Amino acid sequence: MRRVSPRTLETVYQKLFSAFGPRHWWPGETPFEVAVGAILTQNTSWSNASAAVQELKRRNLLDPQRMGKLPQRQLAKSIRPSGYFNQKARRLKVFVRYLMEHYGGRMHLMRKAPLRRLRRELLELWGIGPETADSILLYALGKPVFVVDAYTKRILARHGLVPWDSSYDQIQRLFQGALEGRGKTRKYNEYHALIVETGKEFCHPQPFCSSCPLKSVGRLKLERGARSRSKLHKK
Repeated sequence: MRRVSPRTLETVYQKLFSAFGPRHWWPGETPFEVAVGAILTQNTSWSNASAAVQELKRRNLLDPQRMGKLPQRQLAKSIRPSGYFNQKARRLKVFVRYLMEHYGGRMHLMRKAPLRRLRRELLELWGIGPETADSILLYALGKPVFVVDAYTKRILARHGLVPWDSSYDQIQRLFQGALEGRGKTRKYNEYHALIVETGKEFCHPQPFCSSCPLKSVGRLKLERGARSRSKLHKK
């Protein structure tokens, strides 16, 4: 994969920040709520995941101990708005059991563990892939790891900054190699949130390039067949 200069990534960031301002992402009152939200937003929109989170709040279930004791079938009913609720209930139960067994159900103790170990542990859990694991690490635990999602690949590939077949790890290394120094955790947080906003507003499978804040960055890779080669799911 070609090397993208830190200056280019900084230009992208500044254009997006100027267009959207700070995103204050991820919404959540506690680290556990953020972690739960990261699991619930798999394969659905945030509005659906948020509705499920609100239902958990209403039922006073946003607590590792209470959620751990709740039968999986009842938990599934509580998160029905998120879609795939039976699978996600199982994933939540797996995560809660891990949190209880390794860190006594306390997210602040989890935060103290080394990043590399935490990421390995999360990726070993059933139903937790790189994007979900890194969302938990960055947004719930404040760890310096860049989250890559479908929007990230789509936007960068369309501007010729990465190939369409770039892997998750390749794109993550690109950002983490370029965005170093003090405050990188905050930068990773804000940058990813800005990318998500750009994807939601402009970079659809059928994009709105003329009004996109990135229309002057790089050359667009919108030739026929690009969408099918990218194999990116809609959000």
